[in-house]
Amino acid sequence: MKAIGFKNGFDLNEENGFEELDLPTPKAEGKDILVNVKAASINPVDTKLRTANYDDYKVLGYDAVGVVEAVGNDVDLFHVGDEVYYSGSNIRQGSNAEYQLVDERLVSIKPEHLSNVEAAALPLTSLTAFEALCEGLNISTNPEDNEGKKLLIINGAGGVGSIATQIGKHLGLTVITTASRKETRRWSEKMGADIVLNHKHHLPDELKAHRINEVDYIFDTHNSDEYFAVMAEMIKPRGKIVALVNFMDKVDLNLLKDKSVSFSFEFMFTRPKYETEDMKQHHKYLSELMKLIDRGSIKTTHYQTLKGLTVETITKAHEMIEQGNSIGKIVIDYEEK
Repeated sequence: MKAIGFKNGFDLNEENGFEELDLPTPKAEGKDILVNVKAASINPVDTKLRTANYDDYKVLGYDAVGVVEAVGNDVDLFHVGDEVYYSGSNIRQGSNAEYQLVDERLVSIKPEHLSNVEAAALPLTSLTAFEALCEGLNISTNPEDNEGKKLLIINGAGGVGSIATQIGKHLGLTVITTASRKETRRWSEKMGADIVLNHKHHLPDELKAHRINEVDYIFDTHNSDEYFAVMAEMIKPRGKIVALVNFMDKVDLNLLKDKSVSFSFEFMFTRPKYETEDMKQHHKYLSELMKLIDRGSIKTTHYQTLKGLTVETITKAHEMIEQGNSIGKIVIDYEEK
């Protein structure tokens, strides 16, 4: 099968280590399904894992839509011919290939009313948002419980921020996001943000300009170091903060003590990486998302399409992510060249 991969980590500013590979088509066993991949999107995690060295060729890609080609003997959720979408595992070969093995517990049936490209934009960021909001921030899934409560999402126009905005609105929250450029502000508003703050200004002052002093929840999807102090200032007493990005330096956690604030990290790959007992939660979240999409409550965050499974398209997508100004999700359509 055709795949795009590399062996030695590299910086795209210095070289391009991606290669077109001819790999054996894997065989589905146990709880694995073999998927004929039709489209895949690129996420920041792809660019991070690209800088590492591996013992053998590494195939990236952690969002995909495709058709089930074969199933293992322990599979009971899917059948050959099912159209599915998923994010998979960061410790297995990814979706930048014609075929991919994935554990059925991480997979759901593809939303009926979305194209392959539109659906491929959603799995990783949606799983991240569901886990962050419903588990990390412990937000009630009953919208009536959330009346009057405010969620601040830092970097509202990114892939995660775009879907988290919609899920937050679905949960009945007032959603406040950050963006600065005209196009990112418009995108965030299109996703449903009630208020968009300019992150180039002091965020507490931006918040107070809307007659809001504090928020109940903060979901930081961008830069934990840069925003930690202002998050501590904006969060309500006994509020909750969840962050996606590692701290690059030491921060003063004592800033959260006086308000009894809870802080946690979100890493969507924890369940598949450690094969936790509740791995099937990914299947459940994606199945719930499918229903919300097919009812029209959630829309795709797809923004730009590249065509063809090639070294050139994979490289281009990585470059766009690393420029740091992408909106929504970049998806590669494998069926078009």
